[in-house]
Amino acid sequence: MPALINKTKFAILFFLSVIMLSQACKKTVETQAESILGQYFEQNVLNRDFNVHFASQGGTELTSDYGGYIFRLEKDPNTSSNTEGPMIARLNGNITCTGTWTCTEEFGKLGINLTVPTTPASFVFLNRSWKFTEKAFPIMKLAPWGVASDKLLHMERL
Repeated sequence: MPALINKTKFAILFFLSVIMLSQACKKTVETQAESILGQYFEQNVLNRDFNVHFASQGGTELTSDYGGYIFRLEKDPNTSSNTEGPMIARLNGNITCTGTWTCTEEFGKLGINLTVPTTPASFVFLNRSWKFTEKAFPIMKLAPWGVASDKLLHMERL
């Protein structure tokens, strides 16, 4: 009888160890994936110039509202974060508007908030949370986050 109890304890401990080990490995794989996504985002998006390649709302094309504007999501030099930082919009080489950007740790959601010193009316369309629908550079395709919407934004890396 004591041998049976010891075997049962051993079996339970063995299965618990296997479960704990598999969870630890899963976390490592998730962390590595987030790290790879972060590197991809940093190399292809941060500190790069973009223009609006295509924008539409309700079937109306808005692309011409952004003609000549260059947008840049900058890496914050004061942190090592790849998930938030300053953003600028330039028209003809002059800073027109500044603001911030944020991104989820999985790099699936991008928040844009251009506000200072004045926000051109057309930028209201840009100021929202977007989800990446495609990151096939040089074009990144975006749609509003969390809602069914008729808005589309395609940014082209220059």
